[in-house]
Amino acid sequence: MTETRDPAEFKKYISSLKPIWCPGCGDYAVLTSLAKAMADNSLPMENTAVITGIGCSSRLPGYLNTYGFNSIHGRAIPIATGLKISRPDVKVIVAGGDGDMFAIGGGHMAHAARRNMDMTLLVMDNNIYGLTKGQASPTTPIGSKTSTTSYGSISTPLNTLKAMLGYNCSFIAQASSTDPVHMTKTIAEAISYPGFSYVNILSPCVTYRGNEQYQIIKSNVVYIEEAHNAGDHVEAWKLVCSSEGKYPLGVIYRDPRPTYGDKVKELRGNAEAGKEWKLEDVGKLFAA
Repeated sequence: MTETRDPAEFKKYISSLKPIWCPGCGDYAVLTSLAKAMADNSLPMENTAVITGIGCSSRLPGYLNTYGFNSIHGRAIPIATGLKISRPDVKVIVAGGDGDMFAIGGGHMAHAARRNMDMTLLVMDNNIYGLTKGQASPTTPIGSKTSTTSYGSISTPLNTLKAMLGYNCSFIAQASSTDPVHMTKTIAEAISYPGFSYVNILSPCVTYRGNEQYQIIKSNVVYIEEAHNAGDHVEAWKLVCSSEGKYPLGVIYRDPRPTYGDKVKELRGNAEAGKEWKLEDVGKLFAA
């Protein structure tokens, strides 16, 4: 990762299409920070792809000058996985909301993490389904009144950081749209990380969660101290568990290990060298 020499360099990554998010939406800051992170990593636009599902945050591909694909609800990760396997040279970034990724798309998380697919996942967590008129999402706090929980939500909200730690995701971080400078740095680090990197982004929904959500986040963020050992899984668990009610910002866990692509190369190399089986054996399998 290199620093952007020209402060306006990131603007080339942003398309001429104007976002139609609600005024004050945290996703505006995410868009700018993502573009700056791309610039900091000097990502070639023609070799970068942003894959999303359905939702307010999933509009991102249209606002960027990279390749992109606005897929179906909850299926961004498997589509991105197929892209990465077929084109390992492409930098793949997946983006979506807490509902898109952890409700209908929740089943894909464990497998992307265990395979350590070389891609970055950005989840804009606003604790609500914003695009479809404010239904309760997997991260909606208990007691919240929404269009589907008129008397207050009675479901325990999912802690996405704990979930990703449980899946042994090799890179886990959290950022907030209320601090775009820190968010840019965090996203840039996630993009440059070789493996499956997850960034949970606190991105307030001013329409359905109210402007007060900004104040709640601002008054409860806690920046992770430099002394934190991100390479220790137990310490990462303690950090997340001890910060209930608070939002730890920064890199929570980092465990570099071979990516799925690395393992495929090794497997292919062994096959071609005849260490485990010969290529002609494949023909026999299809002929059987």
